[in-house]
Amino acid sequence: MSYLQAIIMAIVEGITEFLPISSTAHMVYTATAMGIEKEPFTKLFNESIQFGAIISVIILYWRRFFDFKKLNLYVKLVVAFIPAAIVGVLLKEHIDNMLENTLFMAIITLLGGVLLLFVDRMFNKNEIVDVDKVSYKKSFIIGVFQLLAIVLPGFSRSAATIIGGMQQKLTRKAAAEFSFFLAIPTLAGAFAKSIWDTYKHTPGLLTSQHIHLLALGNLIAFVVAIVAIKSFISFLTKYGFKAFGYYRIVLGAVIILLIAFSIL
Repeated sequence: MSYLQAIIMAIVEGITEFLPISSTAHMVYTATAMGIEKEPFTKLFNESIQFGAIISVIILYWRRFFDFKKLNLYVKLVVAFIPAAIVGVLLKEHIDNMLENTLFMAIITLLGGVLLLFVDRMFNKNEIVDVDKVSYKKSFIIGVFQLLAIVLPGFSRSAATIIGGMQQKLTRKAAAEFSFFLAIPTLAGAFAKSIWDTYKHTPGLLTSQHIHLLALGNLIAFVVAIVAIKSFISFLTKYGFKAFGYYRIVLGAVIILLIAFSIL
């Protein structure tokens, strides 16, 4: 992986991580288009630069996230994270196989886009405007929705958790913010596991260039994610999900055609 490729991948990660369009799918499409080899460092890079995205949420919401008078928020995030932690371990082989199947992810990208066209109409009487008002039961159910992104790579973790939040009567903005907070333990867990797997299976993998690429990737993902989150909240509050749905349908269809004609 060159420095230019690392920069492009980090920009894609920063833009897509918190939008309901699947960062995983976009990273796979981008890597494939640029001809990046599927090697241990590529997987480590893709998972590790999520750390930069995590920090962006903490920085943007630091007053609320570090309000230790509301410790129940942390408990709710742990409760919501439990389903993903369990299923992620149990279905690791399935997940790894699906991540190798670009056509499958393109189909899920398209179908997920169709679903987003109807989300605003399906959940239009929501009343919970503050994530502090989310109960433990609702937190767990949102965590169960997150499983859609695990068993169906390309669905989008953000889409799954925001839809789950809206199904549990959160407003679009509140559901998006809970999704951002839930990303912290979820992505941190994936990051820690990636580092551990690297240490365990390929301890000599990281060269000085690799470390520089990881540092650069995290920095860029952090900066871009901050802009993406602020823009997304504003756009989502005003316009809803339809634009993201149309984008996913077009993108999924294009990827399917490129694969069908052996271009991708």
